[in-house]
Amino acid sequence: MSSLMDAVRAGRTAEVVSLLDGMTDAERRARFPELRALRKELRADQWSERSRRAYPALHAAGAACQTGAAAVASWLAASDMRWWPAPPAVLIDVLGDRAPGWLTDVAHRIAERPVSARVPYELMAGLVRLAGCPVPTTQAYVHGWVEHISHVWQRGDTVLDRLRKDPHLAPLTAAIFETDDIGSRLAWMPTEGPRSWTEALARLTTEGVLDRGATVGACLARLLRGGPAADHRVFLRMLHAFDLTRDEQREHTADWLALARDAASVVAGHAQSVLASLALDGELSTRQLAEMSGAVLFRTEKKLVRAQLVLLGKVLARDASTAEELLPAAAEAFGHEDPDVQERALKLVERHAGKVRSADVRDELASAAEQLIPVLRARAVSSLGVAAESLEPVPYEEVLPPAPQPVRLAPAPESATELAEEVGALLVSDGDVAAFERALDGLVRHAYRDLDGLLEALEPVLARRWWDDSGAQHHFSPDDYFTRHHGLVNAAHGLELLLATLRGKVLTTTLRTALQRWAVTSECAHSPLARAFEARLWEVAYRIRTEPPPFLLSTPTWGTGLLEADELVTRLDQYRRLGARVAAADFAQALLRVRRSDRAVAEAAAERAAALGTAEGTRLARWLLDGPAGPAYRRRTAGNRILVESGEIAELQGDFPPGFSPLGRPVSVYRDRWHCYHWSDGMRQHWLALLPERRELVAVRMLRDLSAVAVDDRRGDAAILPRLAESGGAAGDAVHLSVAYGLGARHPEDRLAAVDALLVLAARGQLDTARLGADLGQLVECGAVKPSRLAESVRTAAATGANATIWGILRHALPLLLAGLATGGAATPGRGLADLLAVAAECAERTGARDELPHLDGTADRHGSSRLVAQARRLRSALTEGLAA
Repeated sequence: MSSLMDAVRAGRTAEVVSLLDGMTDAERRARFPELRALRKELRADQWSERSRRAYPALHAAGAACQTGAAAVASWLAASDMRWWPAPPAVLIDVLGDRAPGWLTDVAHRIAERPVSARVPYELMAGLVRLAGCPVPTTQAYVHGWVEHISHVWQRGDTVLDRLRKDPHLAPLTAAIFETDDIGSRLAWMPTEGPRSWTEALARLTTEGVLDRGATVGACLARLLRGGPAADHRVFLRMLHAFDLTRDEQREHTADWLALARDAASVVAGHAQSVLASLALDGELSTRQLAEMSGAVLFRTEKKLVRAQLVLLGKVLARDASTAEELLPAAAEAFGHEDPDVQERALKLVERHAGKVRSADVRDELASAAEQLIPVLRARAVSSLGVAAESLEPVPYEEVLPPAPQPVRLAPAPESATELAEEVGALLVSDGDVAAFERALDGLVRHAYRDLDGLLEALEPVLARRWWDDSGAQHHFSPDDYFTRHHGLVNAAHGLELLLATLRGKVLTTTLRTALQRWAVTSECAHSPLARAFEARLWEVAYRIRTEPPPFLLSTPTWGTGLLEADELVTRLDQYRRLGARVAAADFAQALLRVRRSDRAVAEAAAERAAALGTAEGTRLARWLLDGPAGPAYRRRTAGNRILVESGEIAELQGDFPPGFSPLGRPVSVYRDRWHCYHWSDGMRQHWLALLPERRELVAVRMLRDLSAVAVDDRRGDAAILPRLAESGGAAGDAVHLSVAYGLGARHPEDRLAAVDALLVLAARGQLDTARLGADLGQLVECGAVKPSRLAESVRTAAATGANATIWGILRHALPLLLAGLATGGAATPGRGLADLLAVAAECAERTGARDELPHLDGTADRHGSSRLVAQARRLRSALTEGLAA
């Protein structure tokens, strides 16, 4: 071994640099193969003390012993060198004797690496300085430069001082406005004073160090480009710091118009205020104001829209000649989704309509007024000359999405190689029920046919599992890993168990013991669901080891977990002909999945099953003929939650194996533990697939989790709701309460999932609007659901065309909320109640509903003109007049 390699392995970086200085280029190149081999050796054990010691020296030596710019750049920025690199000063030293053109090439190559490569700014800047080349303006370089300038505490000076001294200030400042995700880095510094980036750049533009016009233009262009919220805040603050003169504001009128139209809300608000100031000073043409109004009134932010209507009112009051150009622009708001905005716009147009002389403009206003809600459209008949024919009721037609159709499960892969690819993907993504069940059945079938061929195909998948590395030292064995307290935490974990069993990494005694461990009585509400899922997998693993079955009886026919009765009978017949022994958990799962709701098909299949002459055939026949028996349900209150308890299910007790019989045990709100280790959201879809015709049983056990999205503001739990709606069986109290909590969720994605579930239930004819409405009223009343969140959800659902459905819900929810106001029990209405009334009024207007709503008069007759009272009066008017849009 050479002295250079000895020094590298020992981590003596200074000695390495000294040895390299005494070598020719040819001698350096000759050493590189040894360095490359050492790198490969260290990568295999990257986190050891030996590797940490050697890496800095290896980093420097490898860079010095290569001659190609691309190869050196790749070495410098390599991911394995990132953790223990050589200091930038050392790297610059060993590369300092190269030609400027070569250094330029390397500098720009490493600067083009992504920010995540974490190439040190000092290295990039040092190479640029040695090469004397133009500075790179890549994302990595600009991010590094900003961090370097920002660390003023290391030098004792300020951001402003360091920027003044920087030789590359102009190109790098320009690049800031072109660099993605730079706002969060700029935001680390103070917002005011000489340590502030925004004030420092503003000061430099004032002093003439930076071109003010170009910098302001770049800042406006960046705001128009959009990006993360952090970018908006920083660059808007910078724009304020520039303190533009009136001439500069006027010069950028086109930019303000574009920002008001397309920028983020906070940026558009600033642009709107600048344009409003110009307009009120007579420095914005009528055409430009009309263009601005058409853009702003099309936006969804009510604050911007209202401010624009106020601005139009001020301009119209000052100059009557602008009416014929500005009123059609104001009429754009007639089509706004918020009725309050429509009413404001109508008042504005009515107030100034007398200033219009052109018949064409009056016709245009009358045509635009047809977009108004029916109550306002009726008012526009006299004020704007809208055709009375437009008030004729239009037959309402409910628009619901098509009911989702179940997807048939594809057969298990015939090729072991294809199966291995699917299993590998599932270990990473967890997959859905269909993918998991298909892979599970495939593993069983191929293990039965050709175990050696299956293991050969699975080799690339197995090689990446920690438990397959016999040489590595771990704190626990594979047996401990799969049998620890938390059990199989998700579907991917279950597949790992089967793979480890196939590989021989799990002892047979461990598998046998696991089959007998289902007698624990202390449990949470989810435990029976988790146990049933796990019991089947442990049984599959044990049978693969001891007596491989030809295939699984319980593989579903459909992606929801449902198994067709005829298909199960055919599988039992195949087992009989093959002389295969039926596994208890597999058969139990098959019984729970078999379709019994179609009585004619079930009775025919029962006759075929009985003719098999086997014990399982006889039991299946009896199961199919009996039909499903449900437990008794009872609603209970726990704090501000409304939950559901269920009684015992006798048919799930006696003949079912220990892993499945707990599914029939009662669910108690107060006795069961609700804090547990079942945290994997992906498991809920598999729990539904356990009982595909009894979703109410699953919903009872998940209800407290689902209530957390509204009560505890938890994120993500409502994602299961669309699958719950697509599942089978009765939709009772638990299902409807689950949807109700989702509609009141804190996070928009959870509310959207609940809306999807609501629409699916409605499309399938399984939604009880009276029940859901009463549930929502009670949940709002007890504080579990906030009216403002509920209003967002029902507004979203109504916008899809489900107005009658939403009205059916709200007509049962609102009386509970209005009762306190009508009787004087609640002096101050909850925030969002006016929004709920607005949605109800719109739905009633569109559907022509003529129902009587208890306690509505009490709210509508209250004194004042608050939004709550106005919307209550609007709803009463709609229900009285029965208008339909």
